[in-house]
Amino acid sequence: MDHQVVIVLDFGGQYNQLIARRVRECGVYCEVKPYTTPIAQLRELDPIGIIFTGGPNSVYDPNAPHADPELFTLGVPILGICYGCQLLAHHLGGRVTAAQADTAREYGRTETFFDPNCKLFRGLPTESVTWMSHGDYMEQVPQGFSLVAHSDACPNVGICDEKRGFYGVQFHPEVNHTQYGTGMIRNFLYEVCKAKGDWTMGDYKNIAIRQIREKVGAGKVLLALSGGVDSSVAAALVAEAVGRQLTCVFVDHGLMRLNEGGEVEQAFSKWDINFVRVNAEDLFLSKLSGISEPEAKRKIIGEEFIRVFEAQAKKIGQVDYLCQGTIYPDVIESGLGASATIKSHHNVGGLPDYVDFKEIIEPLRMLFKDEVRQLGRELGLPEYLVMRQPFPGPGLAIRVIGEVTKEKLDTLRLADFIFRDEVAKANLEDSMSQYFAVLTNMRSVGVMGDGRTYDYTLALRSVTTSDFMTADWTRIPYDVLDRVSVRIVNEVPHINRIVYDITSKPPATVEWE
Repeated sequence: MDHQVVIVLDFGGQYNQLIARRVRECGVYCEVKPYTTPIAQLRELDPIGIIFTGGPNSVYDPNAPHADPELFTLGVPILGICYGCQLLAHHLGGRVTAAQADTAREYGRTETFFDPNCKLFRGLPTESVTWMSHGDYMEQVPQGFSLVAHSDACPNVGICDEKRGFYGVQFHPEVNHTQYGTGMIRNFLYEVCKAKGDWTMGDYKNIAIRQIREKVGAGKVLLALSGGVDSSVAAALVAEAVGRQLTCVFVDHGLMRLNEGGEVEQAFSKWDINFVRVNAEDLFLSKLSGISEPEAKRKIIGEEFIRVFEAQAKKIGQVDYLCQGTIYPDVIESGLGASATIKSHHNVGGLPDYVDFKEIIEPLRMLFKDEVRQLGRELGLPEYLVMRQPFPGPGLAIRVIGEVTKEKLDTLRLADFIFRDEVAKANLEDSMSQYFAVLTNMRSVGVMGDGRTYDYTLALRSVTTSDFMTADWTRIPYDVLDRVSVRIVNEVPHINRIVYDITSKPPATVEWE
């Protein structure tokens, strides 16, 4: 590996992706691995540190996930977070029990006190707010460990054995609610693991270009181009590596936003690449006919994408490699180790079992969204393309709840355009990371022109986020929402009610399906 690496061992916690994100923000490369990863594979990565994540289990439960005991003999620093902290204590001779209702059990924001002599808290305030979420308690701390953090309810909030480089905290330093959490993670990386901070997008670009050239050689690459940020950056990266050996195929599946197919074709016609547009609306809509379940939609779309690309590859002749703009959140949300599958992404969990290519290349697979944008800048892409808001590969098929039809898509396209148009007129684009309309499957009674209507409810969704692993709903001004609502009801047939989604991620996801 060309850079130092920290391993995040996944024990099924809801914030695991955030841990990796925070590590990378500190300039250190990080990968999330399932806790079942064989010790030999972890040794091959030669990590400078290991982080045990949180999780929903109790370490004393017979079916709880556990770490390989050999991890504690590698001579590598370990940081245990929440369940990971209890796991550390359990394996090294401590005792973890269920907390009593009146003490030690903590949830939410908690005033916490720290020992600044501990490397984990060096240079940070001795008192600050942390985010707790634990119902178990370290009744006995392992021999050799010191107590280095406490709260009013719990004396064992933080433990450490600095001789061996083992640290554990009951709270979640990776979430923003923990005031100095990133500082604690930074201290673990630089004070404990002696990180060099060698993870930059400039270095990643050069490494990725070299690896793509070595892999492809004189072969040909077909890239699935949607016009979104991820596939555009992937196209620029592969074009930099292999030039005209790359052919970009834009599949217009009839699930794009208003006028988007033409806009994508026009944008990429200026690039010095082989560009092919395939109009496949009839094919995709016929395959989606009668399908309402969201996972089924994603898998159908994923398979049809592959089949279209296979057909195009045969026309080009001897294409060995298919390139996709898959990014790390796609991989994680499609299921990783002990974590649940949130939704199968069409280019990950939605792929068919058989793919008629020698290999699939995914040069962005280990990058978060903001890292992809930074890589785009390193490659010289224009800012309007780098900062374009995300659009899912399955397109509007997952923004039409229930069965997808041409009529529903046309209705949604127009409503979505009006929403985006009013956001642009209000100069709000820079304050919103992703915003769109969803045509629900719910119909309700309304009154229009003194007559009764029974039409669809349209939902508006907007979020603000840095990495799309967590997101807050956007506080759009009421007057803007009012203009959007009035225009849609007046200009779009078959919609008589507008609602605004005010749910953050978690507990919701950004998309509805």
